[in-house]
Amino acid sequence: MTSYHLKDLIMDTPIKPAEFAEQKIISSILGNQFPINSTLPPERDLAKLFGITRPTLREALQRLSRDGWIEIHQGKSTRVKDFWKEGNLNVLSTLTDFQEYLPDDFVLLLLQIRLLLSPTYTYMAIENNSDEIINLLKLHPQSSDPAKVFSEFDFLLHIRLTQFSGNPVFTLILNGFHRLILEKSDIYFVNQEAREYSVFFYQSLLQLATEHNPEKAKQLSTKVMTESITFWKKTSNTL
Repeated sequence: MTSYHLKDLIMDTPIKPAEFAEQKIISSILGNQFPINSTLPPERDLAKLFGITRPTLREALQRLSRDGWIEIHQGKSTRVKDFWKEGNLNVLSTLTDFQEYLPDDFVLLLLQIRLLLSPTYTYMAIENNSDEIINLLKLHPQSSDPAKVFSEFDFLLHIRLTQFSGNPVFTLILNGFHRLILEKSDIYFVNQEAREYSVFFYQSLLQLATEHNPEKAKQLSTKVMTESITFWKKTSNTL
């Protein structure tokens, strides 16, 4: 079925030395080798530990400081921040690449955020560009399609809704979690009931977009996003 693609949304590139060091430090923070509010070892020791030059290490540390993982003060030891309280969206996005360290309810927390955002960007998209939404929804999968097809379509639909909303911040937020969303969606859509309910959502949203009814589309999104939390709870309890 269909002609939508996600290949341009996810690209793997060779890791650079500074990125390698950055990931190792983040992993050490999350794994409590460098606990919150502790100080990092001296640069010389860290560079030797990771097998990189000190300039490369400094590049990694500057990026970690920018993203809210650490606090650098000239002439003082580098402090590991309490990233849950002092971090930013870059921290949140990075956390999705370290799923083994995520809290058990992290996906549920993301779904709660989507419940708050989706009705608004759906309303705005239908109001601003219903024709484009109609064209995409006509390609929606059927309940007999595999989970992977649903995962890709559902993510693409929400990305397009954010883009057509006219507010790029919605898109930036959603793109920050694309890997985690796709991986967990593959699990979510194994549930036949979840696939059938999503088809209901796509068909209903298509009808409302055709009618150019953003208010009812907003109400529909609220209902469906609420139910998706219920479906995820059922699915995660069986894992």
